[in-house]
Parts: sequence; structure tokens; C-alpha cells
Amino acid sequence: MIKRNRFKNRAASSKGGLRWPRFAFDWRRHWRKAAVLASVGVCFGALGWALDRPVHVISMDGPFQRVSPGQIEKAITPYTSAGFMSADLDAIERAVEALPWVDRARVERRWPNSLHVTVVEQTAAARWGEAGLLNTRGELFDRAAAHVPSELPRLSGPDGTETAVAQRYLAAEARLVEAGLRIAALRLDERGAWEIDLDSGVTVRLGRQDVDERLDRFVRTAAAVIRHHSSEVSYVDMRYSNGFSIGWRTPGLPVPPPSKGAEEFNG
Repeated sequence: MIKRNRFKNRAASSKGGLRWPRFAFDWRRHWRKAAVLASVGVCFGALGWALDRPVHVISMDGPFQRVSPGQIEKAITPYTSAGFMSADLDAIERAVEALPWVDRARVERRWPNSLHVTVVEQTAAARWGEAGLLNTRGELFDRAAAHVPSELPRLSGPDGTETAVAQRYLAAEARLVEAGLRIAALRLDERGAWEIDLDSGVTVRLGRQDVDERLDRFVRTAAAVIRHHSSEVSYVDMRYSNGFSIGWRTPGLPVPPPSKGAEEFNG
């Protein structure tokens, strides 16, 4: 009977040291994938190069009442040398929108070598100062317009108040039209006081406080006087707690008694 030494066998098995797991890396398979990806990239690059032909046609769409096609083409030309595919459409849109009287622009690629530009022009709602123009959103889009429509109402105020003045005008115009009156000018002075010039030549002084309430009171009480005596009235002063006073163009005309509260003047 042969006896085996268990300890000897264990020692013998440990002489070879620790055995680490073996990992096999298939280099050929990964090289094949890399080659395929490189081929695809080369194909896409070649296709992009083939498609990036020079831009030969620029088509346009818009009302062209204040902006001419020549102005748009001049703004686009520096960007068309990049090619049909590489032309920066966002940069072209910004260049077109930088033109006076352009509100929005959209640029599209049209196969095979054309860019199409759609232009939306600004709508002037009012003048600002001497030569500025405000759009329907109350934004000053042209500070020195070459042509200022004379029929537009004239708004004015300190720098930075364009939007606030435009919003006040839109709200007041809606109320006065209901009363059969129209605004020719609206002013905000440095002290924060408001004045309205009607197209009849009458000035409405609203002051600095409770402007909306004073305008409402003017529509309810004083507008009727203006409609019947517009040629004789110089101004209507609404800067009172409850009433108003009237200034006549011709001195000596009988002045109607002020309404209740007119003696309580507020700025």
C-alpha cells in the first residue's frame, strides 16, 4: 500500500507560482472595424466635397417695400463663397436682419446650387424723436431713418424708455379711438410727466401720478368738451384729484366751472 504525502503534493503544486487568467485580443477584428469606419468617413467627406459646389443662384421672397433685393444680395455675397453645403445659414440670416427695415429673415438651401431668402419687413407704428422709428413691439429699429412717414404719431422720452412710451401709446390710443379722438404725439419728460397731443391740436396733461386713472377720467368727462370745442381749446389739464381744467386758445372766452375736485392739484 502506497501512502501519499498530502503536504508534499501541495508544496509541489505551488512551485509553479500563481497562474493568471489569459486574455486574447483579436487585433485583426478591431483593425477591420477601424478600416470600415475610416472608409465610411472618407466616403462622407468625398460626398460633402462633391455637394459643396459654388452658389450660383440667390432667390428672394418678400414685400420689398422698404428693402430692395440689391441690399439683400449685397449682405449675402460675402458668405456665398463658402459653397452650397458649407455656407453658414445662421450668419447669413443675421447679416440680412442687420439691414434697416428687416424684421426677420429665413435662409434655406435649394438643390443643387441655390440659396433662398425670405424677408419679413418691419412695420413702423410710430416715430421716435426726430428720425427714429418704432415697430409694433415698441422696439426702436432705426434711429436715423432716411424716410420717416409723416402720418405716424411722434413719441419721445429719455433714452431707454422707448418700450415704455410705446406701450403707453398703444394703451392710450385704444381708449381715445373709442372716444373719437386720435393721438398725434406722446411725450415723457425727464421728471416722468406725460403729455398727449391730439390730432386736433389739443394737449392733454396727465402728469406723473395715476396716469391710467387720469386718462380714463379724461375719456369719461373731458372728451366730449374736446369734440365740440377742439378749435377753441388749447389744453386740458387732468392733474387734479377728481376733475380737470381747460386752457382756451383765445383769452377772454367764458370758462366752464371746473368739475368737482379741480381745486386739488397733483403733479
